[in-house]
Amino acid sequence: MAKMNVWKPMFPVRTHEGAVAQKMDAKSELRRTVLTCLLWEDTFYEKGNDIAKRIAALAAENKPEVVAALAREARGKMQLRHAPLFLTRELARRQGTGRLVAETLEDVIQRADELGEFVALYWKEKKQPLAAGVKRGLARAFTKFDAYQLAKYDRESAVKLRDVLFLCHAKPRDQAQAVLWKKLVENTLEPPDTWEVALSTGKDKRENFERLLREGKLGGMAVLRDLRLMLASGVDPKLVRERLDQGVARALPFRFVTAARYAPRLEDALEKAMLKGIAGFAKLAGSTGLVVDVSGSMNYKLSKKGETTRMDAAAGLAILLREKADEFTIATFSDTCIELPPRQGFALRDAIVGSQAHSGTYLKRALRQLHDKAAWRELDRLIVITDEQSHDGILQAWTPRAYAVNVAPYKHGISYGNGWTHVDGWSERIVDYIAAVEAQAAA
Repeated sequence: MAKMNVWKPMFPVRTHEGAVAQKMDAKSELRRTVLTCLLWEDTFYEKGNDIAKRIAALAAENKPEVVAALAREARGKMQLRHAPLFLTRELARRQGTGRLVAETLEDVIQRADELGEFVALYWKEKKQPLAAGVKRGLARAFTKFDAYQLAKYDRESAVKLRDVLFLCHAKPRDQAQAVLWKKLVENTLEPPDTWEVALSTGKDKRENFERLLREGKLGGMAVLRDLRLMLASGVDPKLVRERLDQGVARALPFRFVTAARYAPRLEDALEKAMLKGIAGFAKLAGSTGLVVDVSGSMNYKLSKKGETTRMDAAAGLAILLREKADEFTIATFSDTCIELPPRQGFALRDAIVGSQAHSGTYLKRALRQLHDKAAWRELDRLIVITDEQSHDGILQAWTPRAYAVNVAPYKHGISYGNGWTHVDGWSERIVDYIAAVEAQAAA
Protein backbone atom coordinates (compact mmCIF):
# COMPACT_ATOMS: atom_id res chain seq x y z
CA MET A 1 0.00 0.00 0.00
CA ALA A 2 1.35 3.42 -0.93
CA LYS A 3 2.23 5.78 1.92
CA MET A 4 -0.20 8.71 2.31
CA ASN A 5 1.71 10.77 4.87
CA VAL A 6 4.25 12.20 2.46
CA TRP A 7 5.19 15.81 1.76
CA LYS A 8 4.21 17.18 -1.63
CA PRO A 9 5.78 20.42 -2.88
CA MET A 10 3.23 23.17 -3.60
CA PHE A 11 4.17 25.62 -6.31
CA PRO A 12 2.12 28.83 -6.24
CA VAL A 13 1.03 30.51 -9.46
CA ARG A 14 2.81 33.76 -10.13
CA THR A 15 2.50 36.91 -12.21
CA HIS A 16 4.92 37.48 -15.07
CA GLU A 17 6.95 39.67 -12.72
CA GLY A 18 7.20 36.95 -10.07
CA ALA A 19 4.65 37.93 -7.41
CA VAL A 20 2.45 35.20 -5.96
CA ALA A 21 -0.93 35.35 -7.69
CA GLN A 22 -4.29 33.91 -6.74
CA LYS A 23 -5.57 30.71 -8.32
CA MET A 24 -8.90 31.13 -10.10
CA ASP A 25 -11.69 28.81 -11.11
CA ALA A 26 -12.25 28.20 -14.84
CA LYS A 27 -15.12 30.70 -15.03
CA SER A 28 -13.10 33.54 -13.49
CA GLU A 29 -10.06 32.80 -15.64
CA LEU A 30 -12.13 32.72 -18.84
CA ARG A 31 -13.83 35.99 -17.96
CA ARG A 32 -10.50 37.61 -17.09
CA THR A 33 -8.97 36.58 -20.41
CA VAL A 34 -11.90 37.38 -22.71
CA LEU A 35 -13.04 40.78 -21.44
CA THR A 36 -9.58 42.32 -21.87
CA CYS A 37 -8.67 40.58 -25.13
CA LEU A 38 -8.31 41.73 -28.71
CA LEU A 39 -8.09 38.26 -30.21
CA TRP A 40 -4.73 37.06 -31.58
CA GLU A 41 -2.99 40.32 -30.67
CA ASP A 42 0.37 39.90 -28.93
CA THR A 43 0.70 41.55 -25.52
CA PHE A 44 3.71 42.69 -23.50
CA TYR A 45 4.05 39.30 -21.78
CA GLU A 46 2.09 36.78 -23.89
CA LYS A 47 1.62 35.86 -27.54
CA GLY A 48 -1.83 36.28 -29.03
CA ASN A 49 -1.98 32.66 -30.23
CA ASP A 50 -1.29 31.42 -26.69
CA ILE A 51 -4.10 33.58 -25.33
CA ALA A 52 -6.50 32.20 -27.96
CA LYS A 53 -5.56 28.62 -27.07
CA ARG A 54 -6.21 29.38 -23.40
CA ILE A 55 -9.63 30.83 -24.21
CA ALA A 56 -10.52 27.69 -26.19
CA ALA A 57 -9.41 25.38 -23.39
CA LEU A 58 -11.27 27.38 -20.74
CA ALA A 59 -14.43 27.57 -22.86
CA ALA A 60 -14.45 23.77 -22.94
CA GLU A 61 -14.20 23.64 -19.13
CA ASN A 62 -17.15 25.98 -18.54
CA LYS A 63 -20.84 25.28 -18.86
CA PRO A 64 -22.28 26.23 -22.29
CA GLU A 65 -24.60 28.81 -20.66
CA VAL A 66 -21.59 30.53 -19.05
CA VAL A 67 -19.75 30.73 -22.38
CA ALA A 68 -22.82 32.09 -24.18
CA ALA A 69 -23.47 34.75 -21.53
CA LEU A 70 -19.84 35.86 -21.62
CA ALA A 71 -19.92 36.15 -25.42
CA ARG A 72 -22.97 38.41 -25.19
CA GLU A 73 -21.39 40.54 -22.48
CA ALA A 74 -18.13 40.88 -24.40
CA ARG A 75 -19.98 42.13 -27.48
CA GLY A 76 -22.84 44.11 -25.96
CA LYS A 77 -21.17 45.75 -22.98
CA MET A 78 -17.44 45.64 -23.64
CA GLN A 79 -17.85 46.26 -27.39
CA LEU A 80 -15.34 43.59 -28.37
CA ARG A 81 -15.78 42.01 -31.81
CA HIS A 82 -13.60 38.98 -32.42
CA ALA A 83 -13.48 37.41 -28.96
CA PRO A 84 -17.30 36.93 -28.84
CA LEU A 85 -17.24 35.28 -32.27
CA PHE A 86 -14.43 33.01 -31.13
CA LEU A 87 -16.32 32.03 -27.98
CA THR A 88 -19.39 31.19 -30.05
CA ARG A 89 -17.25 29.11 -32.39
CA GLU A 90 -15.92 27.14 -29.43
CA LEU A 91 -19.47 26.72 -28.13
CA ALA A 92 -20.52 25.26 -31.50
CA ARG A 93 -17.95 22.46 -31.07
CA ARG A 94 -19.98 20.99 -28.22
CA GLN A 95 -22.79 18.50 -28.59
CA GLY A 96 -26.33 19.62 -27.81
CA THR A 97 -25.68 23.37 -27.97
CA GLY A 98 -27.49 24.12 -31.23
CA ARG A 99 -30.25 26.29 -29.76
CA LEU A 100 -27.82 28.22 -27.57
CA VAL A 101 -25.39 28.74 -30.45
CA ALA A 102 -28.17 30.11 -32.68
CA GLU A 103 -29.36 32.56 -30.04
CA THR A 104 -25.86 33.70 -29.14
CA LEU A 105 -24.74 34.14 -32.73
CA GLU A 106 -27.78 36.26 -33.50
CA ASP A 107 -26.90 38.54 -30.58
CA VAL A 108 -23.14 38.88 -31.05
CA ILE A 109 -23.22 39.58 -34.80
CA GLN A 110 -23.87 43.32 -34.84
CA ARG A 111 -22.05 44.32 -38.04
CA ALA A 112 -22.65 42.77 -41.44
CA ASP A 113 -18.98 41.88 -41.97
CA GLU A 114 -19.09 39.70 -38.85
CA LEU A 115 -21.22 37.20 -40.80
CA GLY A 116 -18.29 36.33 -43.03
CA GLU A 117 -15.76 36.68 -40.24
CA PHE A 118 -17.54 34.04 -38.20
CA VAL A 119 -17.63 31.55 -41.08
CA ALA A 120 -13.94 32.17 -41.79
CA LEU A 121 -13.28 31.51 -38.10
CA TYR A 122 -15.39 28.34 -38.25
CA TRP A 123 -13.22 27.12 -41.12
CA LYS A 124 -9.90 28.21 -39.61
CA GLU A 125 -8.67 24.65 -39.00
CA LYS A 126 -10.49 23.02 -41.92
CA LYS A 127 -13.44 23.66 -44.20
CA GLN A 128 -16.45 21.72 -42.99
CA PRO A 129 -20.28 21.86 -43.08
CA LEU A 130 -21.86 24.42 -40.77
CA ALA A 131 -23.70 23.00 -37.77
CA ALA A 132 -27.48 23.42 -37.77
CA GLY A 133 -27.39 25.87 -34.85
CA VAL A 134 -24.78 27.97 -36.65
CA LYS A 135 -26.93 28.12 -39.79
CA ARG A 136 -29.96 29.26 -37.77
CA GLY A 137 -27.96 31.92 -35.96
CA LEU A 138 -26.42 33.29 -39.16
CA ALA A 139 -29.83 33.29 -40.87
CA ARG A 140 -31.41 35.29 -38.05
CA ALA A 141 -28.50 37.72 -37.93
CA PHE A 142 -28.65 38.28 -41.70
CA THR A 143 -32.14 39.75 -41.47
CA LYS A 144 -30.88 42.58 -39.22
CA PHE A 145 -28.95 44.43 -41.93
CA ASP A 146 -30.29 47.00 -44.39
CA ALA A 147 -29.06 47.92 -47.88
CA TYR A 148 -26.45 50.39 -46.64
CA GLN A 149 -24.92 47.94 -44.16
CA LEU A 150 -24.81 45.08 -46.65
CA ALA A 151 -23.33 47.26 -49.40
CA LYS A 152 -20.72 48.72 -47.04
CA TYR A 153 -19.37 45.28 -46.11
CA ASP A 154 -19.91 43.46 -49.42
CA ARG A 155 -16.18 43.20 -50.01
CA GLU A 156 -13.73 40.90 -51.69
CA SER A 157 -12.81 38.56 -48.88
CA ALA A 158 -12.31 34.86 -48.17
CA VAL A 159 -15.97 34.48 -47.23
CA LYS A 160 -18.29 36.95 -48.95
CA LEU A 161 -21.73 37.97 -47.72
CA ARG A 162 -23.43 36.12 -50.59
CA ASP A 163 -21.49 33.00 -49.57
CA VAL A 164 -22.94 33.21 -46.07
CA LEU A 165 -26.43 33.74 -47.49
CA PHE A 166 -26.14 30.56 -49.54
CA LEU A 167 -24.69 28.60 -46.63
CA CYS A 168 -27.33 29.51 -44.03
CA HIS A 169 -30.41 29.55 -46.33
CA ALA A 170 -31.81 32.67 -44.63
CA LYS A 171 -35.40 33.61 -45.31
CA PRO A 172 -36.18 37.32 -45.93
CA ARG A 173 -38.60 39.09 -43.60
CA ASP A 174 -40.57 40.60 -46.49
CA GLN A 175 -40.54 41.24 -50.22
CA ALA A 176 -38.32 44.31 -49.90
CA GLN A 177 -35.64 42.28 -48.17
CA ALA A 178 -36.00 39.52 -50.78
CA VAL A 179 -35.29 42.10 -53.51
CA LEU A 180 -32.31 43.42 -51.53
CA TRP A 181 -30.81 39.95 -51.14
CA LYS A 182 -31.31 39.25 -54.86
CA LYS A 183 -29.18 42.33 -55.59
CA LEU A 184 -26.56 41.06 -53.15
CA VAL A 185 -26.43 37.70 -54.92
CA GLU A 186 -26.28 39.34 -58.36
CA ASN A 187 -23.65 41.86 -57.21
CA THR A 188 -25.85 44.82 -58.15
CA LEU A 189 -26.11 46.60 -54.77
CA GLU A 190 -25.73 50.37 -54.93
CA PRO A 191 -22.27 51.36 -53.61
CA PRO A 192 -22.64 52.97 -50.15
CA ASP A 193 -21.82 56.65 -49.73
CA THR A 194 -18.74 56.26 -47.56
CA TRP A 195 -15.38 57.97 -47.73
CA GLU A 196 -13.68 54.62 -48.41
CA VAL A 197 -15.78 54.09 -51.54
CA ALA A 198 -15.29 57.67 -52.70
CA LEU A 199 -11.52 57.50 -52.28
CA SER A 200 -11.37 54.19 -54.14
CA THR A 201 -12.83 56.01 -57.16
CA GLY A 202 -10.06 58.60 -57.01
CA LYS A 203 -12.03 61.46 -55.48
CA ASP A 204 -10.33 64.20 -53.49
CA LYS A 205 -10.00 63.30 -49.77
CA ARG A 206 -10.73 66.76 -48.44
CA GLU A 207 -13.69 67.37 -50.73
CA ASN A 208 -15.12 63.95 -49.92
CA PHE A 209 -14.76 64.22 -46.14
CA GLU A 210 -16.22 67.72 -46.07
CA ARG A 211 -19.21 66.69 -48.17
CA LEU A 212 -19.97 63.72 -45.90
CA LEU A 213 -19.64 65.92 -42.81
CA ARG A 214 -21.97 68.59 -44.23
CA GLU A 215 -24.54 65.95 -45.22
CA GLY A 216 -24.38 64.23 -41.83
CA LYS A 217 -23.16 60.96 -43.34
CA LEU A 218 -20.01 60.48 -41.27
CA GLY A 219 -20.58 58.70 -37.96
CA GLY A 220 -18.97 59.76 -34.72
CA MET A 221 -16.75 56.66 -34.48
CA ALA A 222 -15.59 57.21 -38.07
CA VAL A 223 -14.58 60.75 -37.14
CA LEU A 224 -12.55 59.52 -34.16
CA ARG A 225 -10.83 56.78 -36.19
CA ASP A 226 -10.04 58.93 -39.22
CA LEU A 227 -9.39 62.27 -37.53
CA ARG A 228 -5.68 62.27 -38.33
CA LEU A 229 -6.34 61.52 -42.02
CA MET A 230 -9.00 64.21 -42.22
CA LEU A 231 -6.73 66.89 -40.77
CA ALA A 232 -3.81 65.79 -42.96
CA SER A 233 -6.13 66.13 -45.97
CA GLY A 234 -6.92 69.74 -45.05
CA VAL A 235 -10.50 69.22 -43.88
CA ASP A 236 -12.01 72.36 -42.32
CA PRO A 237 -11.67 71.87 -38.51
CA LYS A 238 -14.92 73.78 -38.04
CA LEU A 239 -16.85 70.96 -39.74
CA VAL A 240 -15.18 68.39 -37.51
CA ARG A 241 -16.02 70.43 -34.42
CA GLU A 242 -19.66 70.67 -35.47
CA ARG A 243 -19.83 66.89 -35.92
CA LEU A 244 -18.18 66.18 -32.57
CA ASP A 245 -20.61 68.59 -30.91
CA GLN A 246 -23.45 66.26 -31.96
CA GLY A 247 -21.97 63.53 -29.76
CA VAL A 248 -20.32 60.17 -30.38
CA ALA A 249 -22.41 57.13 -29.48
CA ARG A 250 -20.88 53.97 -28.02
CA ALA A 251 -17.31 55.26 -27.96
CA LEU A 252 -15.12 53.98 -25.16
CA PRO A 253 -13.30 56.74 -23.22
CA PHE A 254 -9.90 55.71 -24.53
CA ARG A 255 -11.01 56.33 -28.13
CA PHE A 256 -11.06 60.05 -27.36
CA VAL A 257 -7.72 59.85 -25.55
CA THR A 258 -6.10 58.25 -28.62
CA ALA A 259 -7.74 60.68 -31.06
CA ALA A 260 -6.62 63.71 -29.05
CA ARG A 261 -3.01 62.55 -29.16
CA TYR A 262 -3.00 62.98 -32.95
CA ALA A 263 -5.27 66.02 -33.15
CA PRO A 264 -4.16 68.38 -30.37
CA ARG A 265 -5.81 71.43 -31.94
CA LEU A 266 -9.19 69.69 -31.63
CA GLU A 267 -8.59 68.50 -28.09
CA ASP A 268 -11.17 70.86 -26.63
CA ALA A 269 -13.90 69.58 -28.98
CA LEU A 270 -12.91 65.96 -28.32
CA GLU A 271 -12.95 66.53 -24.57
CA LYS A 272 -16.38 68.16 -24.76
CA ALA A 273 -17.77 65.22 -26.79
CA MET A 274 -16.24 62.71 -24.39
CA LEU A 275 -17.67 64.37 -21.28
CA LYS A 276 -21.05 64.77 -22.97
CA GLY A 277 -21.09 61.03 -23.67
CA ILE A 278 -20.52 60.07 -20.04
CA ALA A 279 -22.82 62.66 -18.45
CA GLY A 280 -25.63 60.15 -17.97
CA PHE A 281 -23.65 57.56 -16.04
CA ALA A 282 -24.38 56.83 -12.41
CA LYS A 283 -22.60 58.90 -9.75
CA LEU A 284 -20.34 57.34 -7.14
CA ALA A 285 -21.32 58.80 -3.78
CA GLY A 286 -18.72 59.60 -1.14
CA SER A 287 -14.95 59.64 -1.53
CA THR A 288 -13.05 57.67 -4.16
CA GLY A 289 -9.33 57.01 -4.34
CA LEU A 290 -7.93 55.90 -7.71
CA VAL A 291 -4.53 54.27 -8.19
CA VAL A 292 -3.35 53.90 -11.80
CA ASP A 293 -0.65 51.52 -13.06
CA VAL A 294 1.86 53.37 -15.30
CA SER A 295 4.44 50.59 -15.54
CA GLY A 296 6.25 49.74 -18.77
CA SER A 297 3.85 46.95 -19.76
CA MET A 298 0.94 49.41 -19.65
CA ASN A 299 2.58 51.30 -22.53
CA TYR A 300 2.13 48.31 -24.85
CA LYS A 301 -0.38 48.74 -27.70
CA LEU A 302 -3.68 46.91 -27.60
CA SER A 303 -3.17 45.83 -31.22
CA LYS A 304 -0.37 45.78 -33.78
CA LYS A 305 -2.16 48.10 -36.20
CA GLY A 306 -3.69 50.38 -33.59
CA GLU A 307 -2.31 53.31 -31.64
CA THR A 308 -4.11 52.75 -28.33
CA THR A 309 -2.14 51.50 -25.31
CA ARG A 310 -3.36 49.99 -22.06
CA MET A 311 -2.30 53.25 -20.43
CA ASP A 312 -4.70 55.09 -22.76
CA ALA A 313 -7.44 52.70 -21.61
CA ALA A 314 -6.52 53.39 -17.97
CA ALA A 315 -6.46 57.16 -18.56
CA GLY A 316 -9.88 57.02 -20.21
CA LEU A 317 -11.33 55.20 -17.20
CA ALA A 318 -9.63 57.66 -14.86
CA ILE A 319 -11.24 60.61 -16.66
CA LEU A 320 -14.61 58.90 -16.39
CA LEU A 321 -14.21 58.12 -12.68
CA ARG A 322 -13.10 61.69 -12.01
CA GLU A 323 -16.39 62.96 -13.46
CA LYS A 324 -18.57 60.48 -11.59
CA ALA A 325 -17.00 60.58 -8.11
CA ASP A 326 -18.32 63.08 -5.56
CA GLU A 327 -14.85 63.38 -4.00
CA PHE A 328 -11.78 62.22 -5.90
CA THR A 329 -8.15 61.49 -5.04
CA ILE A 330 -5.63 59.97 -7.46
CA ALA A 331 -2.13 58.49 -7.54
CA THR A 332 -0.03 56.53 -10.03
CA PHE A 333 2.42 53.73 -9.35
CA SER A 334 5.37 52.14 -11.08
CA ASP A 335 8.72 52.03 -9.27
CA THR A 336 7.34 54.72 -6.95
CA CYS A 337 3.94 56.08 -5.91
CA ILE A 338 3.06 59.63 -6.98
CA GLU A 339 -0.05 61.56 -5.88
CA LEU A 340 -1.58 63.81 -8.52
CA PRO A 341 -3.89 66.82 -8.53
CA PRO A 342 -7.48 65.75 -9.34
CA ARG A 343 -7.59 67.40 -12.76
CA GLN A 344 -10.36 66.84 -15.28
CA GLY A 345 -10.48 65.66 -18.88
CA PHE A 346 -7.30 65.45 -20.89
CA ALA A 347 -5.39 67.41 -18.25
CA LEU A 348 -5.80 64.36 -16.03
CA ARG A 349 -4.51 62.12 -18.83
CA ASP A 350 -1.43 64.31 -19.16
CA ALA A 351 -0.83 64.19 -15.42
CA ILE A 352 -1.10 60.39 -15.36
CA VAL A 353 1.19 59.75 -18.33
CA GLY A 354 3.79 62.30 -17.24
CA SER A 355 3.73 61.48 -13.53
CA GLN A 356 6.83 59.24 -13.49
CA ALA A 357 9.03 56.90 -15.53
CA HIS A 358 7.15 53.86 -16.87
CA SER A 359 9.16 51.06 -15.34
CA GLY A 360 8.39 48.40 -12.68
CA THR A 361 5.06 47.35 -11.15
CA TYR A 362 5.31 47.75 -7.37
CA LEU A 363 1.67 47.85 -6.37
CA LYS A 364 1.95 46.57 -2.80
CA ARG A 365 4.63 49.15 -2.00
CA ALA A 366 2.43 51.92 -3.42
CA LEU A 367 -0.62 50.82 -1.43
CA ARG A 368 1.41 50.69 1.78
CA GLN A 369 2.60 54.24 1.17
CA LEU A 370 -0.96 55.46 0.57
CA HIS A 371 -2.32 53.55 3.58
CA ASP A 372 0.03 55.54 5.80
CA LYS A 373 -1.80 58.76 4.87
CA ALA A 374 -4.97 59.67 6.76
CA ALA A 375 -6.76 60.99 3.66
CA TRP A 376 -6.37 57.63 1.91
CA ARG A 377 -7.20 55.54 5.00
CA GLU A 378 -10.58 57.26 5.34
CA LEU A 379 -11.83 56.75 1.77
CA ASP A 380 -15.23 55.20 1.05
CA ARG A 381 -13.81 53.21 -1.86
CA LEU A 382 -10.46 52.44 -3.44
CA ILE A 383 -10.05 51.58 -7.14
CA VAL A 384 -6.87 50.27 -8.76
CA ILE A 385 -6.50 50.12 -12.56
CA THR A 386 -3.70 47.73 -13.56
CA ASP A 387 -2.58 44.84 -15.75
CA GLU A 388 -1.92 43.01 -12.44
CA GLN A 389 1.62 41.89 -13.28
CA SER A 390 2.96 43.18 -9.98
CA HIS A 391 6.47 42.48 -8.69
CA ASP A 392 5.34 42.45 -5.08
CA GLY A 393 1.68 41.40 -5.05
CA ILE A 394 -1.13 43.44 -3.49
CA LEU A 395 -2.01 44.72 -0.03
CA GLN A 396 -5.10 43.74 1.93
CA ALA A 397 -7.83 46.26 1.11
CA TRP A 398 -8.60 48.66 3.96
CA THR A 399 -11.55 50.68 2.62
CA PRO A 400 -15.21 49.60 2.96
CA ARG A 401 -15.24 48.92 -0.78
CA ALA A 402 -12.21 48.14 -2.94
CA TYR A 403 -12.02 47.30 -6.65
CA ALA A 404 -9.15 46.14 -8.83
CA VAL A 405 -9.85 46.77 -12.51
CA ASN A 406 -7.79 44.45 -14.71
CA VAL A 407 -7.07 45.72 -18.25
CA ALA A 408 -5.00 42.82 -19.64
CA PRO A 409 -5.71 39.16 -20.59
CA TYR A 410 -2.80 37.63 -18.66
CA LYS A 411 -3.27 34.19 -17.17
CA HIS A 412 -2.68 35.00 -13.49
CA GLY A 413 -3.72 37.99 -11.41
CA ILE A 414 -3.31 39.26 -7.87
CA SER A 415 -6.67 40.85 -7.08
CA TYR A 416 -8.78 37.84 -6.08
CA GLY A 417 -9.56 37.93 -2.35
CA ASN A 418 -7.89 40.10 0.29
CA GLY A 419 -10.94 42.37 0.37
CA TRP A 420 -10.77 43.28 -3.33
CA THR A 421 -13.61 43.02 -5.83
CA HIS A 422 -12.09 41.97 -9.14
CA VAL A 423 -13.38 43.66 -12.34
CA ASP A 424 -12.23 42.95 -15.91
CA GLY A 425 -12.23 45.31 -18.89
CA TRP A 426 -11.82 48.93 -19.92
CA SER A 427 -15.40 49.81 -20.78
CA GLU A 428 -17.31 52.73 -19.28
CA ARG A 429 -19.68 50.03 -17.99
CA ILE A 430 -17.28 49.53 -15.10
CA VAL A 431 -18.68 52.63 -13.40
CA ASP A 432 -22.22 51.31 -13.82
CA TYR A 433 -21.08 47.98 -12.37
CA ILE A 434 -19.54 49.59 -9.27
CA ALA A 435 -22.63 51.77 -8.72
CA ALA A 436 -24.94 48.73 -9.10
CA VAL A 437 -22.89 46.56 -6.71
CA GLU A 438 -22.95 49.26 -4.05
CA ALA A 439 -26.65 49.99 -4.50
CA GLN A 440 -27.43 46.29 -4.11
CA ALA A 441 -25.30 46.09 -0.96
CA ALA A 442 -27.03 49.14 0.50
CA ALA A 443 -30.45 47.63 -0.21
